[in-house]
Amino acid sequence: MSVVSRKEYIGVPRDRVENFNGNQLVYVGWDNHLLFASAFLLFVSPESTFRDLVKSNVVPLIAADPDAEKIDWDNVSWLKGNKPWAPAWDATLAENGVGHKSLVRFQTPSLNTICG
Repeated sequence: MSVVSRKEYIGVPRDRVENFNGNQLVYVGWDNHLLFASAFLLFVSPESTFRDLVKSNVVPLIAADPDAEKIDWDNVSWLKGNKPWAPAWDATLAENGVGHKSLVRFQTPSLNTICG
């Protein structure tokens, strides 16, 4: 069904980085772990280290998955967007190129979710 507007519609995006008082949104997903329907949306400072993002945000969120405690974080494969990526753990998100609304995914090939 088509829609007709009585006047010009001007959409105002509310999720611009300027609206988050120095913080940003970052999506983090665990590939092939179907206990989580989609990537997590995190509200973080771009000055947080990548290590802090994982340890303080991701680890508590994925704790419900039986595979979570088995993750060897030193051997995880990372993707930024859809491209392979090697994060610098002690560098900030900004230094790692993780910007507002970036998608960071990780893969644990030896751990294949509760659905196996």
